[in-house]
Amino acid sequence: NYLGLTHHPRVIAKAVEALKTYGTGSGAARLVSGHNPLHQALEEALARFKGCARALVFPTGYMVNLAVISTLANREDVIFCDRFCHASLLDGCLLSGAKLVRFQHNDPGSLRRLLSRHTGRRRFIVTEGVFSMDGDTAPLNELHALAGEFGLTLILDDAHGTGVLGPNGKGTAAAQNLPAEKIVTTGTLSKALASVGGFAAGSSLLIEYLLNRARPFIFTTALPPASAAAALAALEVLEEEPEILARLRKNIERLHRRLAACGLTGSKNSPIIPLILGSPERALDASERLLKRGYYVPAIRPPSVPPGTARLRITVSAAHTAAEIDGFAAAVAEVLEEVKGIA
Repeated sequence: NYLGLTHHPRVIAKAVEALKTYGTGSGAARLVSGHNPLHQALEEALARFKGCARALVFPTGYMVNLAVISTLANREDVIFCDRFCHASLLDGCLLSGAKLVRFQHNDPGSLRRLLSRHTGRRRFIVTEGVFSMDGDTAPLNELHALAGEFGLTLILDDAHGTGVLGPNGKGTAAAQNLPAEKIVTTGTLSKALASVGGFAAGSSLLIEYLLNRARPFIFTTALPPASAAAALAALEVLEEEPEILARLRKNIERLHRRLAACGLTGSKNSPIIPLILGSPERALDASERLLKRGYYVPAIRPPSVPPGTARLRITVSAAHTAAEIDGFAAAVAEVLEEVKGIA
């Protein structure tokens, strides 16, 4: 809920209107009888927002990554995937049957060395725009340059960049001046767009291929109309009320500044702020102490993150007030002092 739009009156009103008009569910897959005008309107809005020819929406973000990768790649291909990529991307790679090669996190040099050693009929680079556990951003222009040099397709999961980074929140590619039509983009409707679901965006050929060949799209019930209406309204609010995104960015900067003395790591442009505590025990204890103070901050432990990097995963929203941010930062400082002796 990066933009705080889940409680925006316009988003709620549009979802309620869709509920009253279309009911609570789609009832079938899109290619059977589950298609709704709101699905098409949302896809057209997402395509415009991302600067792509077309988009396709899915019931979940996890599903879109399974669909895109497993549909585009097969056993004759090679996929080069960042080591810190989300589980849905890895599962898509495994489902495809392609040879999976993992390069060092955000390291184009590591990728280049591997590209020289692994060949296949087709090759793909898979990365996230903003990494979900660390909040850092991928060097997209360098990855895209390697894709061009070696003849690969770049697949970008921009779940945490969409609605947050770039001009008007258009995402990580826009923030790095990389035209979206040059890559395959996936994302979610849940992180900034106040709904549930996922989307793929790219060329007309890509979307037409997914529409007809992606099994996770073809053989599942369509996104509920109310969810599509909420996401569509959120996109409209994002465009018409730029002060909301400005407030998020101001809150990100404020929290980073307040936490600077607590060992803060991660990108200063991201709403994801990790505090690395090392052991799972220390992270769990810190999380429980913060909860007793009224702050819910999940402890992230292996295997979700590498051994020795258990952490508090902090996320900030446009809905947070300055007083809430300052109070939280003070609580974090107290708790970190209290858990120092925990192994």
